[in-house]
Amino acid sequence: MSLCQLRQRFDSYQVVLEPDQDTPEWWAGAPSVCRDAEGVFWMACRMREGNSPRGRRGYEIRILRGDDGVHFSAVHRLRREDVPIPGFERPALVYNQREGTFSLYGCGPFADGPWCILRFDDAASPTEFAPSTCRPVIMPDPVPEDTVVSRVVGYKDPFIFDESGLRHCFAIGFDKVERAYHFVSADGETWERVGDGPCFDVGGWHSFFTRPAAVLPVGAGYLLVYEGSHPTWHDPVYNIATGLAWTPDLQEFVDLTPDEPLLTSTTPGDYLTWRYSHWMWVEGDLFVYAEVARPNNTNEIRMWRLPARFLP
Repeated sequence: MSLCQLRQRFDSYQVVLEPDQDTPEWWAGAPSVCRDAEGVFWMACRMREGNSPRGRRGYEIRILRGDDGVHFSAVHRLRREDVPIPGFERPALVYNQREGTFSLYGCGPFADGPWCILRFDDAASPTEFAPSTCRPVIMPDPVPEDTVVSRVVGYKDPFIFDESGLRHCFAIGFDKVERAYHFVSADGETWERVGDGPCFDVGGWHSFFTRPAAVLPVGAGYLLVYEGSHPTWHDPVYNIATGLAWTPDLQEFVDLTPDEPLLTSTTPGDYLTWRYSHWMWVEGDLFVYAEVARPNNTNEIRMWRLPARFLP
């Protein structure tokens, strides 16, 4: 299947969650999805209002439950004022198969400090995550005031999964741009960065931002679903499109879409945003969830179900 044919597979979608207000700058998005031992689907997502300063608009992490992976209902909310934190961005929800418990991660400017990756205490059910247990687990190194070298000053938007006895985190690290960084952990609490710099860098159409979205095992290695923007685009901080890279080992990456994005919003509007996607195998089919722009500058969570033979 060619990349053009793959794009066509994404023409038809289901809306999973709309923003709480159908008003510009109100968003429902940043979905993270897992499935438990009973086959129940759980989603954590970020709900965003349009009134606060940018970077402070994520007012809650919402937890949803669904039986079929398409239709979900809200079962829990972690509000920013209950942590407290100025605002949330993308969460990461992980099902711990061995223990039968769940892990929840988030991100934000914790305790008036830099943007960092956060963790809540594990719970037997996603309905039991407690906002009071939130603490940072991945933070940037302190930057000396007199430094002239570009340094990562914050981390955000984790995608977290377990593989080969380790917990992996792909997250955005930002200095003057946003780039992809990779961390590993034996316990999900203490993390080490893989390599000295970004694992996948800016370039081509994604020369302004290049951010990790999801990692999908494909038998012979993994797909890195990445997202990015170009400095000539309208509002490239939020006007984000999606591409694909391939890696045999989660360390060396080959850009499969270097010349143009694979996926952008199929609905007309000021933004082409198709970002914060989560890709997962479900009984031979591929379920894809993403935050996508609507015509009136709001964002919603959409879902696609593709047959396994979708791969180009």
